[in-house]
Amino acid sequence: MPNHIAIFGANGTIGSEFTRVLSSHYPDAIIHAFSRRPQESAAKNITTHQIDYLDEAALKNAAKEVSEQAPLDLVIVATGILHTDDIMPEKSLRDLSADKFMQLYQVNTIVPALIAKYFVPILNKQQPALFAALSARVGSISDNHLGGWYSYRASKAALNMIIRNVAIETRRTNKNAIICALHPGTVDSALSEPFQKNVPEGKLFTAEFSVSQLLQVIDKLSTDDSGKIFAWDGSEIQP
Repeated sequence: MPNHIAIFGANGTIGSEFTRVLSSHYPDAIIHAFSRRPQESAAKNITTHQIDYLDEAALKNAAKEVSEQAPLDLVIVATGILHTDDIMPEKSLRDLSADKFMQLYQVNTIVPALIAKYFVPILNKQQPALFAALSARVGSISDNHLGGWYSYRASKAALNMIIRNVAIETRRTNKNAIICALHPGTVDSALSEPFQKNVPEGKLFTAEFSVSQLLQVIDKLSTDDSGKIFAWDGSEIQP
């Protein structure tokens, strides 16, 4: 049972649901909910934090503050973007731009890597502890049969490599750590809204369903699964 939890992207559709469910399931746990924007919580076991994920000094200070209470048992990184008002996934090479790549890499790859830099070292070493970042099936190179979405696919593929690297390194210093990536499926949210008409029937999930499934996946993971990518249904996704 996790007693000390940190959730990043706690204001987002999936992050907020993780925060709500974990707070309810583990009322005695200490939960730190991090977000770029101000947030409030009525739950007594949730401490909210506003943070700039690209500010390494802020991340370092946050990790120090959190670790003074106790090591972390669970870290969920639910940050990420697919599109903005000015950026949509590329359909072909002619749609590529340096700005698209830089923005998506910054949010989807660099931010989780920086969070890992400061929060993986404070995972519990006395019992199993997990660091999980939300990735996507479209980040799988071997599963790419449609093409397109260059910057999003590449940023998630890069995130998957970061997860693998962190898992290998962390195994040397924390035998109880599990480092993994999770694919939540297509969740009904602002991120997926422009593309929902193409989602097969029954494959557009509520945040409640997706998080419930992911928590079941998390419960079954062991240290042998560190460095891997798992979908909402528990299946392993190949890089």
